[in-house]
Amino acid sequence: MSLTAASRSALTGLSMASLTTRLISDNIANALTPGYGVRTVGLTSDHNGSGVRVTGITRNVDTVLLSNRRLADAQLGSAGLTATFMSRVETAVGLPDSDYSLSGRVAQFQANLLEAASRPDSGIRLDQAVASAADLVTAINEAAGAIQDLRNDAEKDIANQVGRLNELLGQIDELNVRISETTMAGSSAAPLYDQRQVLVDELSEIVPVREVEREGGRISLYTSGGAILLDTRAAEIGFDQSTLVTEYMSIEDGSLGTLTFNGREISTDADSGSLRGGTLLAAFEVRDVTAVEMQDRLDGLAQDLISRFEDPSLDATRGVGDPGLFTDNGNVLDPSDVLGLAQRLQLNAAVDPAQGGESWRLRDGLGAASEGDIGDASLIQDLVDTMDAGQTAPNAIGTGSYSASGLVDYVTSLISTERAYAENNQTFAANQQSEYAALLDADGVDTDAELQALLVIEQIYAANAQVLQTVDQMLNTLMEI
Repeated sequence: MSLTAASRSALTGLSMASLTTRLISDNIANALTPGYGVRTVGLTSDHNGSGVRVTGITRNVDTVLLSNRRLADAQLGSAGLTATFMSRVETAVGLPDSDYSLSGRVAQFQANLLEAASRPDSGIRLDQAVASAADLVTAINEAAGAIQDLRNDAEKDIANQVGRLNELLGQIDELNVRISETTMAGSSAAPLYDQRQVLVDELSEIVPVREVEREGGRISLYTSGGAILLDTRAAEIGFDQSTLVTEYMSIEDGSLGTLTFNGREISTDADSGSLRGGTLLAAFEVRDVTAVEMQDRLDGLAQDLISRFEDPSLDATRGVGDPGLFTDNGNVLDPSDVLGLAQRLQLNAAVDPAQGGESWRLRDGLGAASEGDIGDASLIQDLVDTMDAGQTAPNAIGTGSYSASGLVDYVTSLISTERAYAENNQTFAANQQSEYAALLDADGVDTDAELQALLVIEQIYAANAQVLQTVDQMLNTLMEI
């Protein structure tokens, strides 16, 4: 080998060592950076056999493992959203053993009725019974209102997610162009790949996607339901947000907005929709299915309370068509108009001092013009028996016959069970996601291996430097001859 060839070979070795050292430094510095792909240098022998030539910088990512982790991210996001909703519903209705829950309010009302029955002459006990009845009404009203608040929160969340989804698609499309241009220019686009991976990771939590590589480093994105989110151009997802979601609004009657995909309406069904699997359709599931089911259950509880006390034989002082102890905004129950009943539930004004009524009518009858025998507890006892009587549950709750307290206990325990089930799903999804994340991290930057490689590069650098020094010495000797 000539001195010139030896010098050229050593110089290429030094250049390779310098580039590799920089990449190793970048790898170590970004070991914990989200979306970072380990860089390695591609090397080959120079065409004339003198030294090495860098063929390019490779960004290493396990695409299969990355795809599985993204799917796990989406499942965790969906399960977390559902679990949070059920936890807030449970808080709204209360735990069965809480004095301030629906179960506690019913139990307190029954206890106060019994105390009033034991001393029907006591105005204080009558007032306490009426007050506990009013507290029960308020608790049901507030629980129903909390459900509507959750539906409105879901509506806002949907709008925010749709806006972010469109933003992410636009940014990924822009990075596709920049990566393609950078690659065509012969430069490394690895930092742009890192940025794009972070954006796709975020998008996959909203709508899980499958990534397909295209020419020039571009990618296309497809949902698990077959929708093309990004190919030659980004899809446009639309959503018409409602200012206020009420209990009377639903997606079926067109009063609530659905999703549009490039201007066409698409299904928002969490099991079959083309955008299924992430937090977006989980929010639709909360707004249109789960929250509606919870509202129906509360409406069923209100229906049960009103209907129990409308029996004509219960209170002879009531006229035909007059409401009972509990009313639908002061009116009798209309079985065909139960939707939203939980928020319309009211205590009969005749017995409620807060509405200008008198608590003694709990003893003497809602339609009584004046006080009767203060020692007669027969009507109050009938009210107690009415609360204890078995009555067929409303269709919105289920089948079977329950007492008033039994029905409320069943609904609250059912909600607690569903909350626990949702949290179990969240825990499972979290464990699965953490396992995939750990595997992906293990496949990422290995700092020990990078440091070992750095020692080898140091030796290579020293060897090539020694070659140059030897060549220099040989040339100096030749010049001295």
